[in-house]
Amino acid sequence: MSGIKQVPSLWTRAIALVAIGFGLLTIKEGGMTLSGDAAAVAAAGNYVPFVLWFNFLAGFAYVIAGIGLWLRRPWAAWLSVTIAAATALAFTAFGIHVVSGAAFEQRTVIAMTLRTLVWTAIAVIAWSRLLRRKA
Repeated sequence: MSGIKQVPSLWTRAIALVAIGFGLLTIKEGGMTLSGDAAAVAAAGNYVPFVLWFNFLAGFAYVIAGIGLWLRRPWAAWLSVTIAAATALAFTAFGIHVVSGAAFEQRTVIAMTLRTLVWTAIAVIAWSRLLRRKA
């Protein structure tokens, strides 16, 4: 059976596309606000700078993980787990920021919840498709 090529999993391809798309949108939106685009800054409202920077930089990791997932590389599963954990930590830090009484936007709560859930799902699927099967 060594001559039979493994057919890529539909789930792996789907999460790869989600990761890449999510990453490109994150880079675009974050970059516009960080560059000082007046409309983007006004639309951002009471954004939290460390969350904005985290998400912008994480966007590049999203794209890299997505490419690795598309290519079915085991390191992409590890990167996905790292992204999920880092996002959860950033969300926790944001929660501390909110509890301290600092200004924030409600949509940041929603966005960070979505990011944490999406990356946890991607990490679980990537782990099961790329690492667990190798064991």
